[in-house]
Amino acid sequence: MRLKNFKPVLLGLGLLAAGALPGCVAARKYDDLQARQRADAQGKAEAERQHRAATAELQKTSDALAQLRLDNHRLEDDSLATGTALRKARGLNRDLNDSYDRLLKNSGQELANKSSDYNKVARDLARREAELGALDAGLRTSKTDNDRLAANLKTREAKLAELTQALADKDRAVNDLKARVSKALLSFNASDLQVKLKDGKVYVSLSEQLLFKSGSAKVDPKGQAALKTLATVLQEQPDVNVVVEGHTDTVPIKGVVNGAKDNWDLSALRATDIARLLTAGGVGPARITAAGRGQYVPVAPNDTAPNRALNRRTEIILTPKLDELFQILESSSGAPAPGK
Repeated sequence: MRLKNFKPVLLGLGLLAAGALPGCVAARKYDDLQARQRADAQGKAEAERQHRAATAELQKTSDALAQLRLDNHRLEDDSLATGTALRKARGLNRDLNDSYDRLLKNSGQELANKSSDYNKVARDLARREAELGALDAGLRTSKTDNDRLAANLKTREAKLAELTQALADKDRAVNDLKARVSKALLSFNASDLQVKLKDGKVYVSLSEQLLFKSGSAKVDPKGQAALKTLATVLQEQPDVNVVVEGHTDTVPIKGVVNGAKDNWDLSALRATDIARLLTAGGVGPARITAAGRGQYVPVAPNDTAPNRALNRRTEIILTPKLDELFQILESSSGAPAPGK
């Protein structure tokens, strides 16, 4: 009798368990999924962990479902109500599984999207780091270049100051040379002898009337006195180079005069004779250059007798040696100085 009464009680408890168990499982899965979806924003690692947890939970639910099916098979033999409850539980479980699958699919897609965004951000970050590295290298190179340029500029400024000083010394030497030559030749007529500065050089211009007879290549005694006086000054100026230029007018010579075939020959012979006289006066021959310019560098048109007289002249060009300047320029540019 007691066994008969106990059987309906067991049946009722079984029905209650069958109805309540799927509902509890579904609520727990839904809460887990909700928690997992909220945790997706915390990063890929957390999402993957929740995915594993959800998979484990699904396995647990599947195991529970299998056990529930065994229980339902046993209960179906006892009551139609139990079978109805079991079918309802199966429907609820199927709906829950469908919902879980949809949530899982959406979560996977969301993870894929977040992974793609992460990879894009990582690529952008790597690109920006590379750009920053290149910029930093460029800045270091620019600093090195600026330091080198500053050092070069300082060196060039020093060379410029040295060159400026050398030019000033040279100008001072040229002016001093002009003053000495002018003072030494002061006794000669200004129309026959002029001393002037031009292009940083001292030009001593001597007329044909002072030096030569017409057509002659030999210096007259009066001219020899002027050259001897000039030679005395040049002996005291060992750093001055001397160029003797002979000039004529355009009137051609007739035949061969004193060995000269034309005005060019005549101007060269006159320059050479003057160079010899300066050498005899004590000026080193290595310092002297004799050149015949003929009629090709006039100072006036050859249209009147006075103008032609101006063109018949000898110019002695005095140039201080520029070795110091050339050395400065050579050290500045790296090019060899003239004559080296």
